Amino acid sequence: QVQLVESGGGLVQAGGSLRLSCAASGSIFNFEDMGWYRQGLGKQRELVAVMAVGGSTNYADSVRGRFTISRDAFKNSVYLQMNNLKPEDTDVYYCSSGPAGSWAGNYWGQGTQVTVSS
Repeated sequence: QVQLVESGGGLVQAGGSLRLSCAASGSIFNFEDMGWYRQGLGKQRELVAVMAVGGSTNYADSVRGRFTISRDAFKNSVYLQMNNLKPEDTDVYYCSSGPAGSWAGNYWGQGTQVTVSS
C-alpha cells in the first residue's frame, strides 16, 4: 500500500502561515490524485484542496485564495501552503490519495495538527 506521511503542522497565530508536506512512497504517486482534507471534532472529513494527476485543482470555498496545493512528482511529495490562517482553520489535516479521477480519498496519512490562535 502507498504510505503517506504528513509534516509541517503546528501552532501559529491568526494571519500567519504554515506549509504542510506529505511524502508518498511508491512509484504510484504519479498516477494518483493527491489532496488535503481536514476534520474537526464532531465533523466529517472535508476536502480542503486536491490536485488531480492531470494538474486540475479544486479548493474548498473557505480556503480559496489563501491555500495553495502543489506537488513534486520527482520528490513524491504534495504540499499545502496555507496563508492568512484563521482560527476556524484549526483542525487535523490529512494527506490523501486516490486513483486518477477520484479526487483522492482512498488512502490516508495519520494527520497533522494545525492550531491557529486568535
